[in-house]
Amino acid sequence: MTAINFANALGVHERALHLRTERSAVLANNLANSETPGYKARDFDFREALQAAKSDKNAMNMSRTHKGHIVSTVKGEGASVALSYRVPLQASIDGNTVDAQMESAAFARNALEFGSSFRFLNGRFASLGKALSGN
Repeated sequence: MTAINFANALGVHERALHLRTERSAVLANNLANSETPGYKARDFDFREALQAAKSDKNAMNMSRTHKGHIVSTVKGEGASVALSYRVPLQASIDGNTVDAQMESAAFARNALEFGSSFRFLNGRFASLGKALSGN
């Protein structure tokens, strides 16, 4: 009897959950600092990070889109994702680049997509449990 390979059984959703968790922390930090003068909103491109995670779990280095971006990383599950600064649609007088409505929408969408991956994984575990029990 062969052992179950969880990486193959669960697909990309396990890594997607880790990235979604890291992204929600970044977005929540932006929302928490929406009134902080001079605070610069940050984020990372989830699709690029997931693509990198699919090709190599430990190679999730993001490229900077502008030479003025400072390289910063979020560490999670043996990988790091480079954060970049968000370009504001409208400049603030105090230098804060957080648009609370956009950040809230991004946070809500990220939470919905996290829930989708979580439900998919839950279904996979239920299927694996049935297969193991012979049902």
